Amino acid sequence: MTLDPDALRALEIGRAAGSEPFEHGSVAAARAAYNASFPAQQGEHEPVASTVQLTVDGPNGPVTIRIHRGIGAPLTAARAVLYLHGGGWVIGNLDSHDEICRWLANLGNAIVVCPDYRLAPEHKFPAGLDDCAATLRFMAQNAGELGIDPARITVAGDSAGGNLAAVLALLSRDGLAPPLAAQILIYPNTDARQTADSYRRFGNGFGLTAATMAWFRDHYVRTPDDIADWRVSPLLASSLAGAAPAFVALAGHDILADEGTAYAERLRADGVPLVLRQWPGQIHGFVSMGRHIKAARQAVSEAAAWLQLQTPDQAD
Repeated sequence: MTLDPDALRALEIGRAAGSEPFEHGSVAAARAAYNASFPAQQGEHEPVASTVQLTVDGPNGPVTIRIHRGIGAPLTAARAVLYLHGGGWVIGNLDSHDEICRWLANLGNAIVVCPDYRLAPEHKFPAGLDDCAATLRFMAQNAGELGIDPARITVAGDSAGGNLAAVLALLSRDGLAPPLAAQILIYPNTDARQTADSYRRFGNGFGLTAATMAWFRDHYVRTPDDIADWRVSPLLASSLAGAAPAFVALAGHDILADEGTAYAERLRADGVPLVLRQWPGQIHGFVSMGRHIKAARQAVSEAAAWLQLQTPDQAD
Protein backbone atom coordinates (compact mmCIF):
# COMPACT_ATOMS: atom_id res chain seq x y z
CA MET A 1 0.00 0.00 0.00
CA THR A 2 1.36 3.39 -1.00
CA LEU A 3 1.11 6.50 1.10
CA ASP A 4 -2.15 8.42 0.93
CA PRO A 5 -1.57 11.65 -1.05
CA ASP A 6 -2.64 13.73 1.95
CA ALA A 7 -0.12 11.94 4.16
CA LEU A 8 2.60 12.42 1.57
CA ARG A 9 1.84 16.13 1.43
CA ALA A 10 1.94 16.40 5.22
CA LEU A 11 5.35 14.73 5.26
CA GLU A 12 6.62 17.07 2.55
CA ILE A 13 5.46 20.09 4.55
CA GLY A 14 7.25 18.73 7.59
CA ARG A 15 10.48 18.19 5.68
CA ALA A 16 10.30 21.67 4.18
CA ALA A 17 10.11 23.14 7.67
CA GLY A 18 13.59 21.76 8.30
CA SER A 19 13.09 21.17 12.03
CA GLU A 20 15.74 19.24 13.92
CA PRO A 21 14.71 15.87 15.36
CA PHE A 22 13.60 16.20 18.97
CA GLU A 23 16.37 13.88 20.17
CA HIS A 24 19.03 16.26 18.82
CA GLY A 25 18.19 18.93 21.38
CA SER A 26 16.78 19.52 24.82
CA VAL A 27 13.31 18.69 26.07
CA ALA A 28 12.57 22.42 26.31
CA ALA A 29 13.57 22.88 22.67
CA ALA A 30 11.40 19.93 21.62
CA ARG A 31 8.39 21.37 23.39
CA ALA A 32 8.96 24.80 21.91
CA ALA A 33 9.28 23.37 18.38
CA TYR A 34 6.19 21.20 18.80
CA ASN A 35 4.12 24.04 20.23
CA ALA A 36 5.12 26.23 17.29
CA SER A 37 4.26 23.56 14.71
CA PHE A 38 1.01 21.91 15.77
CA PRO A 39 -1.35 24.85 15.07
CA ALA A 40 -0.48 24.63 11.36
CA GLN A 41 -1.41 20.93 11.31
CA GLN A 42 -4.68 20.93 13.22
CA GLY A 43 -8.08 21.03 11.64
CA GLU A 44 -10.67 23.65 12.49
CA HIS A 45 -11.38 24.23 16.16
CA GLU A 46 -15.10 24.02 15.64
CA PRO A 47 -17.47 25.52 18.21
CA VAL A 48 -18.85 23.35 20.99
CA ALA A 49 -21.77 24.01 23.32
CA SER A 50 -19.49 25.03 26.20
CA THR A 51 -15.91 24.84 27.42
CA VAL A 52 -14.64 25.15 30.98
CA GLN A 53 -11.33 24.54 32.71
CA LEU A 54 -11.02 23.21 36.24
CA THR A 55 -8.37 21.78 38.49
CA VAL A 56 -8.70 18.42 40.17
CA ASP A 57 -6.70 16.91 42.97
CA GLY A 58 -4.13 14.29 42.06
CA PRO A 59 -1.56 12.33 44.06
CA ASN A 60 1.21 14.63 42.78
CA GLY A 61 -0.74 17.88 43.07
CA PRO A 62 -3.44 19.68 41.10
CA VAL A 63 -4.23 18.70 37.50
CA THR A 64 -5.78 21.16 35.07
CA ILE A 65 -8.57 19.69 32.95
CA ARG A 66 -10.52 21.09 30.00
CA ILE A 67 -14.16 20.06 29.54
CA HIS A 68 -15.97 20.38 26.22
CA ARG A 69 -19.71 19.78 26.03
CA GLY A 70 -20.59 18.83 22.49
CA ILE A 71 -23.42 20.45 20.58
CA GLY A 72 -26.28 18.01 21.05
CA ALA A 73 -24.96 16.52 24.28
CA PRO A 74 -27.68 16.46 26.96
CA LEU A 75 -27.30 18.65 30.03
CA THR A 76 -27.68 15.67 32.33
CA ALA A 77 -26.52 12.05 32.18
CA ALA A 78 -24.47 12.57 29.01
CA ARG A 79 -21.97 10.07 27.68
CA ALA A 80 -18.46 11.20 28.51
CA VAL A 81 -14.98 10.64 27.16
CA LEU A 82 -11.72 11.03 29.06
CA TYR A 83 -9.33 11.98 26.24
CA LEU A 84 -5.59 11.58 26.83
CA HIS A 85 -3.40 13.48 24.40
CA GLY A 86 -0.39 12.03 22.62
CA GLY A 87 3.15 13.36 22.57
CA GLY A 88 5.40 10.57 23.76
CA TRP A 89 4.70 11.37 27.43
CA VAL A 90 7.11 14.32 26.93
CA ILE A 91 5.34 16.91 24.75
CA GLY A 92 1.71 17.91 24.18
CA ASN A 93 -0.80 19.87 26.21
CA LEU A 94 -4.44 20.91 26.37
CA ASP A 95 -4.17 22.79 23.07
CA SER A 96 -2.20 20.29 21.01
CA HIS A 97 -5.13 17.88 20.57
CA ASP A 98 -7.99 20.27 21.19
CA GLU A 99 -9.50 19.87 17.73
CA ILE A 100 -9.82 16.10 18.24
CA CYS A 101 -11.59 16.68 21.56
CA ARG A 102 -13.99 19.17 19.98
CA TRP A 103 -14.75 16.84 17.08
CA LEU A 104 -15.34 13.94 19.42
CA ALA A 105 -17.61 16.03 21.64
CA ASN A 106 -19.77 17.19 18.73
CA LEU A 107 -19.79 14.00 16.68
CA GLY A 108 -20.40 11.85 19.74
CA ASN A 109 -22.94 14.13 21.45
CA ALA A 110 -20.63 13.82 24.42
CA ILE A 111 -18.78 15.58 27.18
CA VAL A 112 -15.03 15.29 26.57
CA VAL A 113 -12.57 15.83 29.40
CA CYS A 114 -8.86 16.27 28.66
CA PRO A 115 -6.30 16.45 31.50
CA ASP A 116 -3.03 18.37 31.27
CA TYR A 117 -1.25 15.39 32.81
CA ARG A 118 2.32 15.65 34.03
CA LEU A 119 5.04 15.07 31.48
CA ALA A 120 8.41 13.37 31.56
CA PRO A 121 11.27 13.66 32.21
CA GLU A 122 10.38 16.02 35.06
CA HIS A 123 7.62 13.61 36.05
CA LYS A 124 8.48 10.09 35.05
CA PHE A 125 6.22 7.04 35.02
CA PRO A 126 3.78 6.66 36.70
CA ALA A 127 3.14 10.37 37.41
CA GLY A 128 1.25 11.09 34.18
CA LEU A 129 -0.75 7.88 34.52
CA ASP A 130 -1.65 8.85 38.09
CA ASP A 131 -2.95 12.21 36.87
CA CYS A 132 -5.12 10.49 34.26
CA ALA A 133 -6.50 8.07 36.86
CA ALA A 134 -7.23 10.97 39.19
CA THR A 135 -9.17 12.70 36.42
CA LEU A 136 -11.22 9.56 35.80
CA ARG A 137 -12.02 9.34 39.51
CA PHE A 138 -13.06 12.99 39.50
CA MET A 139 -15.41 12.36 36.57
CA ALA A 140 -17.00 9.37 38.26
CA GLN A 141 -17.31 10.97 41.69
CA ASN A 142 -18.71 14.25 40.35
CA ALA A 143 -20.80 12.81 37.54
CA GLY A 144 -24.02 14.50 38.61
CA GLU A 145 -22.48 17.95 38.88
CA LEU A 146 -20.72 17.52 35.54
CA GLY A 147 -23.82 16.22 33.79
CA ILE A 148 -22.15 12.86 33.14
CA ASP A 149 -23.72 9.42 33.16
CA PRO A 150 -21.18 7.47 35.28
CA ALA A 151 -22.18 4.27 33.50
CA ARG A 152 -21.22 5.71 30.10
CA ILE A 153 -17.64 6.92 30.60
CA THR A 154 -15.14 6.01 27.88
CA VAL A 155 -11.38 6.42 27.93
CA ALA A 156 -9.65 7.44 24.70
CA GLY A 157 -6.25 8.58 23.54
CA ASP A 158 -3.73 8.64 20.72
CA SER A 159 -0.14 7.41 20.65
CA ALA A 160 1.26 7.82 24.19
CA GLY A 161 -2.26 8.88 25.18
CA GLY A 162 -3.49 5.61 23.68
CA ASN A 163 -0.97 3.84 25.89
CA LEU A 164 -2.34 5.61 28.96
CA ALA A 165 -5.91 4.85 27.87
CA ALA A 166 -5.18 1.14 27.41
CA VAL A 167 -3.55 0.97 30.83
CA LEU A 168 -6.47 2.79 32.47
CA ALA A 169 -8.86 0.30 30.88
CA LEU A 170 -6.93 -2.54 32.52
CA LEU A 171 -6.78 -0.74 35.87
CA SER A 172 -10.54 -0.24 35.61
CA ARG A 173 -11.04 -3.92 34.89
CA ASP A 174 -9.05 -4.75 38.01
CA GLY A 175 -11.11 -2.39 40.19
CA LEU A 176 -8.20 0.03 40.60
CA ALA A 177 -9.97 2.78 38.65
CA PRO A 178 -13.66 3.59 38.10
CA PRO A 179 -15.68 1.48 35.67
CA LEU A 180 -15.45 2.20 31.95
CA ALA A 181 -17.99 1.54 29.24
CA ALA A 182 -15.52 1.58 26.34
CA GLN A 183 -11.99 2.43 25.19
CA ILE A 184 -10.84 4.16 22.01
CA LEU A 185 -7.19 3.59 21.14
CA ILE A 186 -5.71 5.58 18.26
CA TYR A 187 -2.34 4.19 17.09
CA PRO A 188 -1.48 3.33 20.70
CA ASN A 189 1.99 2.62 22.05
CA THR A 190 1.64 -0.81 23.65
CA ASP A 191 5.16 -2.26 23.77
CA ALA A 192 8.02 -0.13 25.05
CA ARG A 193 10.56 -2.78 24.02
CA GLN A 194 10.30 -1.23 20.53
CA THR A 195 11.32 -4.44 18.76
CA ALA A 196 8.38 -4.85 16.35
CA ASP A 197 9.22 -5.09 12.66
CA SER A 198 7.33 -1.87 11.89
CA TYR A 199 10.17 -0.04 13.66
CA ARG A 200 12.39 -1.30 10.85
CA ARG A 201 9.93 -0.76 7.99
CA PHE A 202 8.94 2.78 8.98
CA GLY A 203 11.82 3.81 11.24
CA ASN A 204 12.71 6.83 9.10
CA GLY A 205 10.92 9.02 6.62
CA PHE A 206 7.34 8.61 7.86
CA GLY A 207 7.09 11.28 10.55
CA LEU A 208 7.66 9.70 13.94
CA THR A 209 11.04 7.92 13.79
CA ALA A 210 12.39 5.00 15.76
CA ALA A 211 15.09 7.27 17.24
CA THR A 212 12.53 9.81 18.44
CA MET A 213 10.33 7.10 19.93
CA ALA A 214 13.29 5.71 21.86
CA TRP A 215 14.05 9.24 23.11
CA PHE A 216 10.46 9.60 24.32
CA ARG A 217 10.48 6.23 26.08
CA ASP A 218 13.83 6.77 27.76
CA HIS A 219 12.59 10.05 29.22
CA TYR A 220 9.39 8.37 30.46
CA VAL A 221 10.73 5.32 32.28
CA ARG A 222 12.57 5.54 35.58
CA THR A 223 14.87 2.61 34.82
CA PRO A 224 15.03 0.01 32.03
CA ASP A 225 13.10 -2.35 34.31
CA ASP A 226 9.97 -0.23 33.75
CA ILE A 227 9.90 -1.28 30.11
CA ALA A 228 8.57 -4.72 31.10
CA ASP A 229 5.93 -3.26 33.46
CA TRP A 230 2.53 -3.78 31.82
CA ARG A 231 1.58 -0.25 32.92
CA VAL A 232 4.24 0.94 30.45
CA SER A 233 3.84 -1.94 27.96
CA PRO A 234 0.20 -3.10 28.18
CA LEU A 235 0.88 -5.69 25.45
CA LEU A 236 2.86 -7.54 28.14
CA ALA A 237 -0.10 -7.82 30.54
CA SER A 238 -0.83 -11.42 31.42
CA SER A 239 -4.42 -11.09 30.19
CA LEU A 240 -6.60 -8.42 28.61
CA ALA A 241 -9.81 -10.32 29.35
CA GLY A 242 -12.54 -8.26 30.97
CA ALA A 243 -11.35 -4.91 29.64
CA ALA A 244 -13.92 -2.52 28.21
CA PRO A 245 -14.98 -2.96 24.57
CA ALA A 246 -12.43 -1.36 22.27
CA PHE A 247 -12.25 0.66 19.07
CA VAL A 248 -8.67 0.55 17.75
CA ALA A 249 -7.57 2.84 14.91
CA LEU A 250 -4.19 2.23 13.27
CA ALA A 251 -2.05 3.86 10.58
CA GLY A 252 -0.33 1.55 8.12
CA HIS A 253 2.90 3.56 7.66
CA ASP A 254 3.66 3.88 11.36
CA ILE A 255 6.40 2.47 13.56
CA LEU A 256 3.64 1.58 16.06
CA ALA A 257 1.57 -0.32 13.49
CA ASP A 258 2.69 -3.83 14.47
CA GLU A 259 2.32 -3.39 18.23
CA GLY A 260 -1.10 -1.81 17.68
CA THR A 261 -2.13 -4.80 15.59
CA ALA A 262 -0.72 -7.18 18.19
CA TYR A 263 -2.67 -5.44 20.94
CA ALA A 264 -5.89 -5.63 18.92
CA GLU A 265 -5.27 -9.34 18.32
CA ARG A 266 -4.72 -9.86 22.05
CA LEU A 267 -7.95 -8.04 22.86
CA ARG A 268 -9.87 -10.22 20.40
CA ALA A 269 -8.22 -13.44 21.60
CA ASP A 270 -9.03 -12.56 25.21
CA GLY A 271 -12.70 -12.04 24.39
CA VAL A 272 -12.87 -8.25 24.47
CA PRO A 273 -15.42 -6.88 21.95
CA LEU A 274 -13.33 -5.15 19.31
CA VAL A 275 -13.63 -2.97 16.25
CA LEU A 276 -10.28 -2.68 14.46
CA ARG A 277 -10.09 0.04 11.82
CA GLN A 278 -6.93 0.42 9.76
CA TRP A 279 -5.86 3.26 7.46
CA PRO A 280 -3.11 1.54 5.42
CA GLY A 281 -1.92 4.68 3.63
CA GLN A 282 -1.65 6.87 6.71
CA ILE A 283 1.20 7.91 8.98
CA HIS A 284 1.54 8.20 12.72
CA GLY A 285 -0.25 11.25 14.07
CA PHE A 286 -2.58 11.67 11.09
CA VAL A 287 -5.62 12.28 13.29
CA SER A 288 -3.87 15.42 14.56
CA MET A 289 -3.29 16.68 11.01
CA GLY A 290 -6.80 17.63 10.03
CA ARG A 291 -5.67 20.69 8.09
CA HIS A 292 -3.83 18.47 5.58
CA ILE A 293 -5.32 14.96 5.95
CA LYS A 294 -9.03 14.41 5.28
CA ALA A 295 -8.93 11.01 6.97
CA ALA A 296 -8.32 12.73 10.32
CA ARG A 297 -11.93 13.76 10.80
CA GLN A 298 -13.12 10.54 9.19
CA ALA A 299 -11.31 8.53 11.87
CA VAL A 300 -12.82 10.60 14.69
CA SER A 301 -16.25 10.36 13.05
CA GLU A 302 -16.03 6.56 12.91
CA ALA A 303 -14.89 6.40 16.53
CA ALA A 304 -17.75 8.69 17.58
CA ALA A 305 -20.33 6.63 15.68
CA TRP A 306 -19.04 3.47 17.37
CA LEU A 307 -19.11 5.25 20.72
CA GLN A 308 -22.77 6.14 20.34
CA LEU A 309 -23.63 2.53 19.51
CA GLN A 310 -21.55 1.29 22.43
CA THR A 311 -23.03 3.80 24.91
CA PRO A 312 -26.58 4.36 23.63
CA ASP A 313 -28.69 7.24 24.88
CA GLN A 314 -31.20 6.47 27.60
CA ALA A 315 -34.12 6.71 25.20
CA ASP A 316 -32.46 4.47 22.55
